[in-house]
Amino acid sequence: MTNEGDETERREPVAPVQAIVPEVPPEAAPAWDGADLPADPEALIGLCLERVSSFVARRDEVSALLDGLCRDGDPETARAASRHRERLMEFEPSVTMIGQVKAGKTSLVNAMLGAPGLLPADVNPWTSVVTSLHLTPRPETAPHGARFTFFDEEDWDRLTRKGGRVGELAGRAGADDEAEKVRQQIDEMREKTRRRLGRKFELLLGTSHDYGGYDKELIERYVCLGDDFFEEGAPESQGRFADITKSAELWVPRPTWPVGLCLRDTPGVNDTFMMREQITIGALRDSRLCVVVLSAHQALSTVDMALLRLIANVRSREVVIFVNRIDELPEPEVQLPEIRNAIRETLKAHAGLEDAEIVFGSARWATLALAGQLDQLDEAEADTLLAHAEYALPEMERELGPLELVWWMSGVPSLYHALWDRIVEGPGEDKLRRIARAAMNLAVGLRAATEADPMRMAAQQAERIDTVAVQLELDRIEADVLERYDVAFETARDGAAQRLERAHRSFLERATAALVQHLETYGELSPWTYDPAGLRLLLRSGYQVFARQVRAAGKATGETAAAEVGALYARVLGRDAASFSLAGPEAPRLPAPVLLGQTIALDLKGTWWRRWWSRRKGYASFAPDFHRMIEAETRPIVEALIDTHCAPAGAPMRAALVEFFADQRALIAGFGSEEIARHGPDPDALADTVSRLERLAA
Repeated sequence: MTNEGDETERREPVAPVQAIVPEVPPEAAPAWDGADLPADPEALIGLCLERVSSFVARRDEVSALLDGLCRDGDPETARAASRHRERLMEFEPSVTMIGQVKAGKTSLVNAMLGAPGLLPADVNPWTSVVTSLHLTPRPETAPHGARFTFFDEEDWDRLTRKGGRVGELAGRAGADDEAEKVRQQIDEMREKTRRRLGRKFELLLGTSHDYGGYDKELIERYVCLGDDFFEEGAPESQGRFADITKSAELWVPRPTWPVGLCLRDTPGVNDTFMMREQITIGALRDSRLCVVVLSAHQALSTVDMALLRLIANVRSREVVIFVNRIDELPEPEVQLPEIRNAIRETLKAHAGLEDAEIVFGSARWATLALAGQLDQLDEAEADTLLAHAEYALPEMERELGPLELVWWMSGVPSLYHALWDRIVEGPGEDKLRRIARAAMNLAVGLRAATEADPMRMAAQQAERIDTVAVQLELDRIEADVLERYDVAFETARDGAAQRLERAHRSFLERATAALVQHLETYGELSPWTYDPAGLRLLLRSGYQVFARQVRAAGKATGETAAAEVGALYARVLGRDAASFSLAGPEAPRLPAPVLLGQTIALDLKGTWWRRWWSRRKGYASFAPDFHRMIEAETRPIVEALIDTHCAPAGAPMRAALVEFFADQRALIAGFGSEEIARHGPDPDALADTVSRLERLAA
């Protein structure tokens, strides 16, 4: 259900879709002498787009070949080629930004947008909003200017009645007083929300508000500022919907960008109820790239370690660590190497993250460079900037003006370069390869349709092709291929469920046995904890086996589909099978199982945990209670891994197979078409197109 906002929102004018950019000072200074300098955000952002040029060149080559197929093919072929071209041009890789509160993550996102102040940096502690910013080169295709989606009734009930994850854990452990504190805090939030929204409160749950444009004031209604909405003098609309807003999407026009990009700004994960942890996990699952924002003052705090655990299941090549706020370091030339070494040492403990790239920077420097307001630096800040410039200049490979130099030292260009490198070699490469393979198949099919035209068949004294019979044969091949894939996927899914269940039972038995041994050795008064890392490792291993099996099944059925359709073309036209070499659809990449990084009860420590022990009498009562508690805590993880990761994993490949056959079916409809006979492509040009597409798809 979608609303255009309530009546108040509809009556108020909203600015057109545009980013908020700083004003350009009217006069320029030849060099930085403490005065304002002319700011050109687009020129500064241009320094961030250099590494994407190789992808753009190859994308444009594929696009031009698809244009040729649109021009030379029959209407069905042209529609299929146009669809693939649109999909190529709509490519929008996503990057999830994560970090704890006060690490400067939102300020960094604003700087990356070239729009300081667009998103409120000091959000209300209750707010758990994921803000997706779609930087689009084609704003005319954006579905909205802004969309704000509210929690549904299930999300809200889980938070307000059970106290979120902390409430569940406290209740499960029998810590009634902690659970009651959580409930009191939740009640306070719920009552504030009801007073603010009145009778509309229930009606808003599960809906969304769409706008054709946005401004800062509108954003602050949903992603709020401050801690108390009832402070004297606070705008009445500020934060009005913030408590129940689950996600926000903003479409930011970037006509000068060659490629779209989605930045997902997640809430800081160190919140009271762990709602943000769950929301961040969902955002990470939807992105292949992740930026972890740390503060230079407390890099790798306890909360940051929890962040690393969250991304431990993401490949290190897809993780970039941005150490922010280096502008506050008194001796950057000394401290930055120390921080880098400390981070590297810590990452060694997290398998797969050792090679994550580390970028140092300052969102504040980036903001001042975008606004051309270096005069806002006080003496100490200016000294730090100059000291860092001396440290960084030996690595500079170009001459830059004052604003460009500060922008470069802010780390934003380096962060973008790291991201574009990963996009070009990762999701960008995958997108190009899939589209090139689809285009090549269209070209091969078009060549088959050209050879099947009536005039050619008559010249060869061959019978006109029965396209109905060919279509029926294609239907048979498709049904057979899909059945093979479905059987292979179901086998892999069932096997994964069994492996994950065995891993879960094994973990429960080991944990319970370790507890009993501890009690027999030290007694119940000695502190005891159990690391769930073993469970995470077993579940991750089981999922990886499943992922390999699904990809193998997809590859095998894709190759079968291509071979059988190519053989069909050759048989119908009386040619050698090698004349029609098709490429099967590529098995999509399965998302990383990021939910394995979520907090498990045994990770928590505190007085409530110790009191849990004190309420049991006799060793015999410890083991069963503990077994039941840890099973209740870990069972949802196993079920979620099966239901949200394994079960849907077969759909993308199946859809790719269906699309492959749909393209071929459209081409076969053109066999014997007089339109192709009259306007068909030049055989030599078509052969060249096939050759170029084969090279691109290889």
